[in-house]
Amino acid sequence: MKSDQVLTKQAEPPANAKRNLVSISPFFIVKDLRTSLSHYVERFGFRLDFEGPANDRYYGHVSRDGVGIMLKSIRPDVLPIPNHVRHEWARWDAYIYTLDPDSLFVELQQRGASFVKELSYIDDGLWGFEVTDADGYVLAFFRVHNE
Repeated sequence: MKSDQVLTKQAEPPANAKRNLVSISPFFIVKDLRTSLSHYVERFGFRLDFEGPANDRYYGHVSRDGVGIMLKSIRPDVLPIPNHVRHEWARWDAYIYTLDPDSLFVELQQRGASFVKELSYIDDGLWGFEVTDADGYVLAFFRVHNE
């Protein structure tokens, strides 16, 4: 595709078509793997799926309700760069559609999560909240909701 071509919306697949894509896991560079893994487990209620390799632990994967996040420490001079650090208009590093942001908000409050935006309309028609992790990445949990 040439850079001057405009993308157009494709037709919806037939209702009986099989789903092929199931999930996505953002890959965040972190400063300290143990600190980041602990944050996701303790503050956000994620489960530790993997940490390794055994002889040099630099990579981990956490998940919750089918949503996964990969975390990796590279070297001391390769630091995390959350989107909002690059540009003020790119405030989210991941957004996660949730069926009940209200109850999740209460749970994460009780877990001691750090909120960037508390439960509200975080954007046009998006009801939810934003949290920051140990490395400054911002995760938005929301659902589409009409006022």
